[in-house]
Amino acid sequence: MPMRIALLGMLALLAACGPLPRGAGLQREVLAVSGEEGVPPEFAVEAVIRENLPVFADWPAVGEEALSWIQRVDQPNTRILAPGDRISVTIWSTEENGLLTRNGERFTSLPEMQVSSSGSVFLPYIGTIRVSGMAPETARARIEEQYLSVTPSAQVQLEMVEGRANTVSLVSGVRAPGTYPMPDRDFTVMNLIALGGGIPAEFENPQIRLQRGTRLYGTSVQRLLDNPTLDTTLEGGDKVFVEEDERYFLSLGSAGSESLHPFPKAHVTALDALSIIGGVDDDRANPEGILVLRTYPASAVRPDRSGPDHERTVFTIDLTTADGLFSAGQFAIRPGDLVYVTESPLSNAQSIMNVLGAGLGIGRQVQIIATTN
Repeated sequence: MPMRIALLGMLALLAACGPLPRGAGLQREVLAVSGEEGVPPEFAVEAVIRENLPVFADWPAVGEEALSWIQRVDQPNTRILAPGDRISVTIWSTEENGLLTRNGERFTSLPEMQVSSSGSVFLPYIGTIRVSGMAPETARARIEEQYLSVTPSAQVQLEMVEGRANTVSLVSGVRAPGTYPMPDRDFTVMNLIALGGGIPAEFENPQIRLQRGTRLYGTSVQRLLDNPTLDTTLEGGDKVFVEEDERYFLSLGSAGSESLHPFPKAHVTALDALSIIGGVDDDRANPEGILVLRTYPASAVRPDRSGPDHERTVFTIDLTTADGLFSAGQFAIRPGDLVYVTESPLSNAQSIMNVLGAGLGIGRQVQIIATTN
């Protein structure tokens, strides 16, 4: 009799307390639609399965800038004069009384001059000569050719100092930011980053931004390393920024961790995300109820499946089927997504059994005490 009384007492206590505490909702609870009959639901539910993957891939990307990138264009491995560069010209001659040298002198150094906006410089006795677009050696030979008509024994030496049109700026994200002269026309983004001392090792999935004129381009460092044809050839005046990837996704529920997670690489799939969060709780999680909650802008909503039909969309993943596992490995997680692992219905039943088990233990102790007395 005492055992029965204890059991009835425990059941009454459970009924009075209502549902037991849980770490996450059940799938049917999270996806429950409330409201009046005939009123469209506030969110859409989409299954992550093979036949839907091409549809989802065509939907607008959310949560990140849609920046394009420029492929590498192979250039001659030479320096090229441009407006704004400065050149120093030294003229050597064997003549005793030349136009450019004094008695006993064998050379004369002209004052440093800047290449004009029209691409030319003025030189004594030969006038204005265009040098823009030439390699320094080509410009030297051209100037020497002109001086030979004035001083038959002339030999010309030319030195070049790059101006703004032949320099690029490494603005941030490296050990030694600054403005760097382009050593040749085949100078690339990765060459510039190496010249700036490289990227700190603690940077999470570093991103590159290239400003060229009024245009902004962007990609990840990893993408350039994986595909050398994307190592863009720089142009004078380019500005390069290196920054950490600011994208993140969230995890909640019966997940291995409930936290904010930075993107460790350019593309993160649902399987990647589950690995990043430490998987799911073996004792509590429902492997059939992995949810990805995403919010689309109103402009992305489409009635013809070319976009989501609701701003709020829940993608469901079933990890108990091969199709669900393969599809999760191809489904892209977007910045700001919430990966929610629902609770297994069995975990609540197990909690009740544990409480009842504890109650039965108490009941047995009560019975033992009663019989001994």
